[in-house]
Amino acid sequence: MTIPIVIDCDPGHDDAIAILLALASPEVELIGVTTVAGNQTLDKTTRNALVTLEIAGRSDIPVAAGAEAPLRRDLRTAAHVHGETGLDGPELPEPSARPVDAHAADFLAQLIEPGVVLVPTAPLTNLALMLGRHPDVPDRLERIVWMGGAIAEGNVTPAAEFNAFVDPEAAAIVFGSGIPVTMIGLDVTHKALFTRAHADRLRGAGAAGRAVAELSDFFQRFHESRYGFDGSPIHDALAVAEVIDPSLVTTVECNVEIETASQWCDGRTVVDRWNVTDRPRNSRAGIDVDANRFLELLVERISTLP
Repeated sequence: MTIPIVIDCDPGHDDAIAILLALASPEVELIGVTTVAGNQTLDKTTRNALVTLEIAGRSDIPVAAGAEAPLRRDLRTAAHVHGETGLDGPELPEPSARPVDAHAADFLAQLIEPGVVLVPTAPLTNLALMLGRHPDVPDRLERIVWMGGAIAEGNVTPAAEFNAFVDPEAAAIVFGSGIPVTMIGLDVTHKALFTRAHADRLRGAGAAGRAVAELSDFFQRFHESRYGFDGSPIHDALAVAEVIDPSLVTTVECNVEIETASQWCDGRTVVDRWNVTDRPRNSRAGIDVDANRFLELLVERISTLP
C-alpha cells in the first residue's frame, strides 16, 4: 500500500536527494513539498525545491513556501556546507513552476489527513506554525519522521544538530504536540556515508543521477575537510528511507526534550535513551542503521529516474 508523504525541507543537497528518493520509490507518494529558511534563505530553498522537482520531471507536485525565519531567533544558515545557492555543484535548470499561493503552515494542514506521513528535513518552524494555526492537525496526522537532532553529538555546536539549533522553540512545540515523532539524528546518518564510488554509479544514469553525483561531489568535499569522512551522510534521504522501509533504522521509544535556554547546550535534543526518567515517551529515536542496504536502495532508486 502506497504511503502518502509531504516533505517539509530547506534544500540543501541532502534535502534535494531526499525528494528524488521519494519520487523514485513506489512505496510512497509525494503529494506536496513545503519549504522553510534553514540551510539557505527562504527564496533559495523554495527555488531549490522547485528545481529538484523539475530535474525529475515532476513539476506538477505543488510547493508552498513558509517561514522566512525561526519563531523567536535570527536565522542561521549553512552556506559553508551547501554553498551560496544552497545547491552548489551542478548546473541546474530554471524551474518552470511557481509556488502555490498559500503559506506552508496552512498548506500542510490542507494536505494532512489520516494515513499521511510528514517528513520534515529542516528546522521545524513551519510545523510549529501549523500546530498553532490548526490545532486539529494532531488528530489527523499519522506520524512525523524528522531528520534532526542527535543523542550524543552536534554538528553546529558541540551539543546541537543544525535543524534543532536553528529553531529549538519550534522543535519543542512539535515534540510536545502528542504526534508520534521518529527522530533520525546524526547518530545514524553519520553511519551511512555516500562515497565517490556511489556517485560514480549514478553519473551516467540520467539527468537526476548526474545531478545527484555532482551534488555529492560538492557535499563530500565539505565532509572530507570538516570530519575526515571518506563520504558524505545524506542525512535527509535516510528519513525518507525510514518511511519506505522502517527496518532500515533501529529505533528506541523514549522521551526527547529540546533545550532552549542553555549557555552551552542550546538546541540540544535531550534523548532519554535508557528511560531513566518518568517523562512521557514522546518519540522513537534512531540508534542504528543498515547502512549498506540504505545506500544500495538510494543508488538503485535514483538510477531509475529520467
